[in-house]
Amino acid sequence: MSFDVKRMIKFEHNVGEKEKKIRLAAGAALLLISLFTASIILLLLGVVLVATGYSGWCPAYSGLERNSLEEHEKGAEN
Repeated sequence: MSFDVKRMIKFEHNVGEKEKKIRLAAGAALLLISLFTASIILLLLGVVLVATGYSGWCPAYSGLERNSLEEHEKGAEN
C-alpha cells in the first residue's frame, strides 16, 4: 500500500457519518482533557479529530486510498 499525495490533495469526502460522530466526540473529549492536563499533544489530536469529523475529509485516508463512506452516502456526495 503506497501513500498517494496527488489523491490526498483532491479533498474528496472519505469519512462516513458514523465515523464523523465518533471523531467529533473523541476530539471534544481530548480537547476537554487537554485543558485540565495542559497537554499540547492531546490538544493537537483533539483539534485534528474535530476538524476531520466536521469536514468529512481525512488527509491520511485520502493518501492511503481508504474510505469509510457507506454506499448511500457516496451517491449523495456526487
